[in-house]
Amino acid sequence: MQSLSIYTSHHQNLCIDGQKIPLYKGRDNNRVLYISDIALKLSKSHNRTPMEIASGIASHFSASCGEVFRVQIVPPGSIYVELKPLLLAAWLQSIAIQSLENEEEVGAPFGEQGQIEEIAKRKISLDNSERLFAVQYAHARCCSLLLLAHREELIKLKNLLADTSENSQEQIPWLNHNYQMRLSHPAEGHLIAELVKVVDNLEFPHVNDSVNWEKAALDLSQAFEVFWRKCRIWGNVKISSLELAQARLGLVMATQSVLKFLLVNKLGIFAPLEL
Repeated sequence: MQSLSIYTSHHQNLCIDGQKIPLYKGRDNNRVLYISDIALKLSKSHNRTPMEIASGIASHFSASCGEVFRVQIVPPGSIYVELKPLLLAAWLQSIAIQSLENEEEVGAPFGEQGQIEEIAKRKISLDNSERLFAVQYAHARCCSLLLLAHREELIKLKNLLADTSENSQEQIPWLNHNYQMRLSHPAEGHLIAELVKVVDNLEFPHVNDSVNWEKAALDLSQAFEVFWRKCRIWGNVKISSLELAQARLGLVMATQSVLKFLLVNKLGIFAPLEL
């Protein structure tokens, strides 16, 4: 993040230029939160208190990205950066649609040769077919739910059963009239948190060089199963709150996208449309 690196990009700070800026995801499933302790790291070298450095970074960040991020300083100098609902909704929309349109571009940092090497490294873990079947089952469940929703005209999909499974371009109603996320159930928050974790690891592999993709896929599939048990789409929800039902289906789309990518590109196995 450029704003978090303003203290590391000046020529007088060459001693820390190029180093990783400490940034990690918070564990609160009620929001997408990132925490940086860069101010604590820079305090001694800049002869300033962590709170002074954090305040400068936070002010710069808020001025440039305040519309989509909420920034908070927490003693002794941690910087909390939270995604606002508008940005989270846009991110979910892109995950639900973009990866369905072009899987090669979404979270694929290794390229074809890198994918082959990554899969080869994990051949031993792939022998555990029962565990991986749970991931395949979750993917198939996502597909069946989306197909049913399409047939009942809750959502409009194109070529769901084709290899390029392209979702329609219609906007999912992620936000309510107050521009807050409709998805506020703890199970929804947990599933979104798992999606964020997986995509972060896909997009920024250098942050975590030893990602266990099998575990990541299992964690995501388990979060989806909990979501499916606790967050209804049909019945009273469909009748009383169509927008909530559609938002939950959008979350199913995003989950199906990421599960398919993990199964095919990281674990090297088939992503079934049905079981």
